Parts: sequence; structure tokens; C-alpha cells
Amino acid sequence: MTKDFKKHDIVIIGAGPVGLLLSVCLTRWGYDVRHIDNRPVPTATGRADGIQPRTLEILRNLGLKRKIMAYDPARVFEVAFWDPAPGGKIVRTGTWASCPSFLDARYPFTALLHQGLIERVMIDDLRMNGNNVQRPWTITRFETNNADPGYPVEVELKNLDSNVTDTVRTKYLFSGEGAKSFVREQLKVPIRHKDPISHVWGVMDGVVRTNFPDIKMKCTIHSDHGSIMVIPREDNMVRLYIQIASSTDPDFNPRKTATVEEVQAAAKHIFEPYYCDWDRVEWYSVYPIGQGIAEKYTLDHRVFMGGDVCHTHSPKAGQGMNTAFHDAINLAWKLHHVESGFASRSVLSTYETERKSVAETLLDFDNKYAALFSTRQPSSSEVSSASNSSTSHHTNTSAPEDENPFVAMFKANCEFTAGYGVAYGPNIYNHSAEHTYQHPLLLTNHPKLRTGRIMPNSNATRVADANFVHLENEIPCNGSFRLFIFAGLQSSAKKGEHKALSDFATALQAPTSFYSRFGWADEERDTHHDHNNPHTPLFSLALVVAARRPEIEVSNLPELFHDYAARVYADDVWQKAVPDAKAPSHAKTGFEGDEGGVVVVRPDGHVACAVRLVGKETVDALEGYFATFLDKTGRKARAREPKFGLGGGAQRVRAQL
Repeated sequence: MTKDFKKHDIVIIGAGPVGLLLSVCLTRWGYDVRHIDNRPVPTATGRADGIQPRTLEILRNLGLKRKIMAYDPARVFEVAFWDPAPGGKIVRTGTWASCPSFLDARYPFTALLHQGLIERVMIDDLRMNGNNVQRPWTITRFETNNADPGYPVEVELKNLDSNVTDTVRTKYLFSGEGAKSFVREQLKVPIRHKDPISHVWGVMDGVVRTNFPDIKMKCTIHSDHGSIMVIPREDNMVRLYIQIASSTDPDFNPRKTATVEEVQAAAKHIFEPYYCDWDRVEWYSVYPIGQGIAEKYTLDHRVFMGGDVCHTHSPKAGQGMNTAFHDAINLAWKLHHVESGFASRSVLSTYETERKSVAETLLDFDNKYAALFSTRQPSSSEVSSASNSSTSHHTNTSAPEDENPFVAMFKANCEFTAGYGVAYGPNIYNHSAEHTYQHPLLLTNHPKLRTGRIMPNSNATRVADANFVHLENEIPCNGSFRLFIFAGLQSSAKKGEHKALSDFATALQAPTSFYSRFGWADEERDTHHDHNNPHTPLFSLALVVAARRPEIEVSNLPELFHDYAARVYADDVWQKAVPDAKAPSHAKTGFEGDEGGVVVVRPDGHVACAVRLVGKETVDALEGYFATFLDKTGRKARAREPKFGLGGGAQRVRAQL
């Protein structure tokens, strides 16, 4: 008799940042997600704590940022540098912006609160959508045996309290277990380390009493007694990273440890002449600094890995959790497109190529940053130079050959550490001059619309309710490609005076167009409140008109946009970056002339391609681009309705408007 296995779309192992965000996305998008974690309770203290500016934008787009910020995290706008002074003392030698102004960030600060609070928001979101993390469960066996072609992966799970086992079948298995991964070990995927461990650090979270003036700021402190990094935290806490061993020590041991009292004593010496006492210590750990990366993120595009399973590095640059979030969202939308029948399984190969490339860049940076922080003491003049550079509005991050390494590193990496330097190379999604499909209207090597990077942010007025909005965040992360249509300066909002826009809309609505082929299967579906996906779950449109809001009447626009009434915007908000522009959002995005354009943005917010807006030919160009990876015939979406925050319903509309 054949055993009747439980079946799931995906089994996720580990409820850290990468596993939880992947679970949130796929659960929201209607998938059967089995999510387990071997810990009896969620993270209570410690671990990661820094949310970088770009990650804050991603969380806002997911509707999670407000709930996380309700915990009142510390916000770091500047970094202070303290260096040795005569008599064994320390002195502040300079400060600079945590997120320099030339990055044009929506949230130019790092938010700091412990990982458990961030996890709590995502766990609550799962519960709200009918899912939960099962604890304490672990994985004991898995294999891709194709015994059931629809659910080719067999997974054996075990409850650590009762020892009850459960064997299930799944389409995908994802490991977000952390650095010690059972799945990675079973796959025999090696970790490649960049260099031998050369430093050991202690990390301590607690409430301190001190007269150190910058205890509420992020600081690096170098003294004759050692080095400390100060990280302000929520609830009046502070995190201290204290170096406790170096490879230059005669008795260096990479496994060296230290007690809480020993680390506190070392910190007190470094803080001199200021005092530092502890009211309480909430969390403490000792860790060696090492940079490692997995050789593969998947072997068969059925079993995937992400987060700390694939890349480990020092925590002082605040990149671990942020990188994990990017891993999760990159994989989530690609799995969604494959399982919805929109794209072939071959697109899943881009998960590893894109995310591993970013991890390599991170490890190169972290290797240099950790070594520099641990061993080098910048002088006052060096810090002053770096501080001055942070106020520059240029984006040239190259450094002259004679510039000292400390300043050069800051200039070259501030964009990356803030999250805005995440750039995916040319591939089937990110159009380039080397792409398999070319068309005269496709814009390549555009100075402002760089494929593989995020779309430049801009402001606009939403026509429906006159609200000032952040254009790039208007369409939520719902698994759809986002088509931002900039009508152009020559296109009027008056009825019949926007030929290129009208011809584009007519061609897009043709039954054979890429837009129509992937429409909802249920033609009776109620779309009255769905302003993001009224016609198709694969594409969402936003129209930006170069006119003042009172001049725009949605009923005068092409019929296509009537169902997108809440996604029509007036380009009438002055913006500092383009002070003389007639249509600021057009100018910031790169459409400064009379002609408009269409920017295709991937579900994760990265630019896929850009096309000049001339009419039907624009749709032809997009047709060719999408044909390179979407199903050739098109497929009506099955009844997998997105859940809260993504589909229709009054609650979602209130959140959007």
C-alpha cells in the first residue's frame, strides 16, 4: 500500500531573517509553506541588530517597516571616531554621515534593534495569513527522489520534544538554518574561507552608566588599550564590540574566549578617562572573525540555501541580516513565477548567480574592513578628510592612488553598506547590450536607469487623493513586474492629446499582448478594490503624467488606466536633485525630453529594462524582452489569491490610500 504523504509547496528550515522573509512572501502569495525551527522559542536577545537604509525601503514596500519602527529602534545618522590621546586617553577626531547625502536615501540612517523584535513582526504576519513556525522541529533526512514528479523532494522532520517524525513531500526545500547547516552538510557543499581567522571579538548588549559623550552614537574607538565599536540600541541599551585577541599576540588562539567580567574590564580601560559601568547585561558572546562563502547555493534548483548558510562574515558592518533579506526576496519572486506557470524553471539559476556575486563583494569588503578596524588607528587628519567627503554630492567613488586606505574604503563602500550598491549583472532579466533580445527602443547604458540596480527614487502627487507619495514604493512587493509609465512632456492630460500613450495602452490591451496573455483566469473576479493587479497578477502599472494634479482627470486618460485610478500620478512635486525640471520625476528617472518612457522594475525593486514611449512599437519592444523568459503562449493565472496586503479588500485599500 502506498503511503499517503503530506504535500507542501515548500518546506523552510530555520526561522531566522532569511527563512522568515521567504515564508512571509510565499505565504502571502498563497503557497502552502511548512516552516520549522529547532529552537523552542524565537530569538529573545542578541544576534543581528542593524537595518540599513535600503532594507528599510524593502520593509516599507512589504508593509512591515511601520511595525518594526514601532519598537522605537535607535537611529544612527552619524558615525563618530575616537582615537588615542596623550596620557592613555581618547579624543573624538571626527564624524561623518552614516548614509551620505549623495546616496539620496529615503531613510538616511541605520535602525538598530535586536533581531528577535524584527522576527516577531514577521511571525505575526505569518499568523495573520494563516501560517506559523512549528517548534521545536528539525530536519533529519531529505532527498530529491522524484517518486512524485509534482513533489520531487522527500523530507523527514522530527519534533525534538516528542520525537515524533513526519515524512512529507515538497516541491522545494529551503535551508535558512544558519552557519551550522544540516542541509549544506548533507549536500556536501563546501564553505570557502577567504583568510585564516586573525581576530577574536566579544560582543555585549546591556544598559550602561557612563559619561562618555557619544554613547548614543555609533562609534569606533581606538585607544592604547585596544579597540571598541559602540552601537546604540533600543530600550536605552548599547552594544559593545571589544577585541579580545589578535593574531599578532604571541599566544593567539582563534578559539580564545573571555568572561563577561574580563570583557567589561577591557572596555573600561579603553573608555578612559570616561567611566563605564553596567546596570545589566542582556546578552554576551565571543566570536572569531572569518569570511566564508558556500561554493553553491543549490545543486538541483529544488533544494536551496540562503543567509548565513551561504555566507559568514563579521557583524560590525551590519550586513548579515540585510543580505539575508535580499536573498529571501530574490528567491521568493522567482519561485512564484515558476510555480504560477509564468516562467520556465531555468530562471531559478539566476538566484545563485545574482546573490552569490553580491556575497562575494560583501566578503571582500568585510575582510578589509574587519582587518582595518582591528589593527589600524586612523589619525585626526585622516578622519577629518573622510568627514569632509561625506558631505560631497558627487558619486565618484574612485580614490587617487596616494589616498590613505581608511578614507578610500569609506568612499568606495558607503553606497554598498547602505544597501544601494547591490547591483546585479546582465542576465536574462537585466537587459544590456549583450542580452539575447535587442530593439532600437530599448535603452542600454542609460546613466540614470542602470539595469540590475534599484530605480531612482522620486516624489509625485497621487491624483486619486492628492497625497504626496514616494513613487518607487507605491506598488507593493506582490510578486508582479512593475511598469512605471512616464507619459513624457509632450503628452497632455487632456482627452485625445496623448497619442503615444493611447497607442501604447491600446496595444497593451490586445488579446495577444504579453500583458493580456497572463490575465486572471476568472473573468468575473471582483477587481473594484484591486488597484495593483486588476487585469493580471504578473504585471502592475503606474502612470506618471507631466502635469499638475488639477489638470489631470483620469476619465480623460486611455481606458486601460481607469482600473488603475489609484496608480495615476501628477509629476508636480519640486525635487532638490533636479531644481529646474518641468517634470521632476521624469527628470530624475532619465526622461528629460519631450518623449516619455516605460521602466520595467522587477518584483524586488531592481530595474529590468527601460523603453522609449512612442506607441505600439514600445509594446513590441517589451514583447520581445519578456518573451526571452516568460511562457511563450501565456497562462491564465489559477485561483491562487494573494492574502492580506496584496490582493483586493478594504483593509488593503486603506493601507495603500
